[in-house]
Amino acid sequence: MKRFWKEVAVAPEDGGWGIALDGRPVRTPQRAPLAVTSLALAEAIAAEWQAQGETVDPAAMPMTGLTNAAIDLASPGPAAFAEPIAAYAATDLFCYRDDRDALLQAEQVAAWNPLLTWAEERFGIEFVITQGILPVDQPAETVAALRAAVFAVDPWRMAGMTPLVTLGGSLVAGLARVEEAFDAEALWDAVRLDELYQERRWGTDAEAQAQRAAHKRDWDNAVRFLGLLA
Repeated sequence: MKRFWKEVAVAPEDGGWGIALDGRPVRTPQRAPLAVTSLALAEAIAAEWQAQGETVDPAAMPMTGLTNAAIDLASPGPAAFAEPIAAYAATDLFCYRDDRDALLQAEQVAAWNPLLTWAEERFGIEFVITQGILPVDQPAETVAALRAAVFAVDPWRMAGMTPLVTLGGSLVAGLARVEEAFDAEALWDAVRLDELYQERRWGTDAEAQAQRAAHKRDWDNAVRFLGLLA
């Protein structure tokens, strides 16, 4: 899409804030008004539209994209949108420890156990921790409680939490960030622990580093989106 506007403005709309391009309101891909309740988020979205060049680059508009997801996908069907994330309750990354490298396992214990302890105390659950990659069944009560926690997240925060869970492979990490129980950078280091350990041991790989950098941008954008909702 070519840029067709000159001025971008934040305007009051339905008790919140909308974005106007030369006075015309921006709409989502499903033609709903692009309106938010947070002025900070509205200003961030407006800045993305203002920063576009002659051709619109959706990849350079992460706050707009996450807002579109919240409005068009998460809000109309919150349970259906949350279901793929709730499924991580049974397969959280932090429950799977290396079964061959004692040094790596020690790092996993140091980084992951505090996160699991937080979740156990926060949701009244217990995790089963295993070594290796073979699936392990978590207690039914644990899975049920974590699923309930996911479905309790409002659609807007669910839109922001979804990239954190899918990028990290850990529902615990996503919930911990939504509740601001842990620093976002500490959580990123935790979900990338295995990868960074192998890199320190065996050396870097340019392709892997580029992919991790792209994932980090998506992670940071999701974290920023959650912060702007406050």
